[in-house]
Amino acid sequence: MRPRPPTTATAPEQAPGQAPGGDAPPVAEGVRPAPPTVRRTGAPSRRFLARATLLSAALSMAGAVLGLGRDQTLAQLFGAGVDSDAFLVAWTLPEMASTLLIEDGMAFVLVPAFSVALARRARGIGTPDPVRALVTASLPRLCLVLAGSAAVLAAMAPQVVSVLAPGLPDPALAVSCTRLTATCVLSFGLAGYFSAALRAHRAYLAPGAIYIAYNLAIIATMFVLADRWGVRAAALGVAIGGCVMAAVQAPSLWRRITAGREPGRFAPVSGYDGDGEDGGRTLVPALVCAVLLFTLCRQSQVLIERYFASGLPAGAISHLNYAQKVAQFPMSLAMMVCVVTFPVVARAIAEGDLRRARDRVERDLTLMGCLVLFGAAVVVACAPQIVQLLFQRGAFTAQDTAATAAVMRVYAVGLLGHTLVGALVRSYFSTGRTTWFPLLAMGAGALATAVLSAWAVDPWGARGLAAANAAGITLTALLLLKGLGPRSVPVGVRSVVAELSRPVRAAVCAAGAGLFCAGRFGSPTAALAVGCACATVVFLSLAWILDAAGVRALLLPVTHSVRSSLTRKLRHGR
Repeated sequence: MRPRPPTTATAPEQAPGQAPGGDAPPVAEGVRPAPPTVRRTGAPSRRFLARATLLSAALSMAGAVLGLGRDQTLAQLFGAGVDSDAFLVAWTLPEMASTLLIEDGMAFVLVPAFSVALARRARGIGTPDPVRALVTASLPRLCLVLAGSAAVLAAMAPQVVSVLAPGLPDPALAVSCTRLTATCVLSFGLAGYFSAALRAHRAYLAPGAIYIAYNLAIIATMFVLADRWGVRAAALGVAIGGCVMAAVQAPSLWRRITAGREPGRFAPVSGYDGDGEDGGRTLVPALVCAVLLFTLCRQSQVLIERYFASGLPAGAISHLNYAQKVAQFPMSLAMMVCVVTFPVVARAIAEGDLRRARDRVERDLTLMGCLVLFGAAVVVACAPQIVQLLFQRGAFTAQDTAATAAVMRVYAVGLLGHTLVGALVRSYFSTGRTTWFPLLAMGAGALATAVLSAWAVDPWGARGLAAANAAGITLTALLLLKGLGPRSVPVGVRSVVAELSRPVRAAVCAAGAGLFCAGRFGSPTAALAVGCACATVVFLSLAWILDAAGVRALLLPVTHSVRSSLTRKLRHGR
């Protein structure tokens, strides 16, 4: 995208390799420091962001692989039937808590809040230390609210199950599992608080590792207690895993909270006033309500699915769950881009540098769209082979594979919408100001999902529910994109849409080519390998031709390096 003239004034650049005030540039936890470069005040270098993104993506991939291992263990031990459906109804609480308290809701509120506090700390504004003051004012109250909510959910487990899945044949089992998973409200809340605070400090190692610890705890608990507790062992694993997620981050955050002031680490940018009202309105109740309601409304799509699927034959909820988990794997990796850059955008806004925030968001949207569309093409091309290799063993039958693969292909159509919603909503909430537009947009999408689900569930079953989900979230993404403006980071909507159209065309062609090639082989392993290779070649070729997400600029240094290496080897051989 073409560069635009700056919208706000920025501080003068410092000498190479030196941050404002003379201190070394910030270094992410788990990421080696980048070599000295010239950059704007408070802005991490591109190499820093690339390394932090790769670190987060690697940890996220490891957590996602273990998540697949968790689902494989669940499928192997309990199949896709009454027991697994009962657990997955109880699993709705950790799913909602994860989005509300770790991935979205808590981050939308706390990352801007800690960004302002860190900017104030850097300027020497506020007594006592702004970061410690924020923690002291927010964490104890949050713990009380979360503990009370967990106790209420555990006590009302029968009512919760009857609302989530009124057609469930064995509600007693789901109730006992729900009482165990209700504890995650407190543990996930603490984990989300710690994650948001650490990422605002540009520390990515501990927050990225939480799902590794979480899934390991669930898998270990299932293997140890499955014979004695049945599917309740999986619910107990959720309770234990939530505590582990908070525990692995606590030491790292404690070191940063007790570090005191960091004078001179970041200099102020003209246009930002640490004594202004921004610093005091970051945690206003209206903002918290807007974020929580949006996140709950977004998670209502899962509730709508479970509600209608509970009236379908046994196993439908399980098929939807397994399909969604695998289909959203590309989205999870793509989201690592904005997970890393969201604190950067919030910090830029806190310092008054809107141009840096806008450019960062535009680049993120196109890059994330390109990544998730490539993954969606592979999922559409090779869905049956992926499901067969991952799950078809033990109690998981070939019929379960066929049903899950059919649903997974439908889910893939909505992956771009899910990714854009996750990225765009950060543009609205990164300013730290209350806005209700994301809630209205998500409400329209959830309403569309509910109406379409009621219409499609009888003729098409689980596939109809997946299609309704994809349609609803795509509508929300379009509304959020259309609504970008003064209430959020001022992104160029037309240029973003034009950029996204390129990987969409590449993904459609890649999916068709991969589907054709995968169908030529009977072996699932061979079909998956050939289908993935074909889809990859077609997508990258078209992305290069169309220059989707600036892929030429990204790949030219790589090809130049490879060519230089080969040339040196040939000369050395002579």
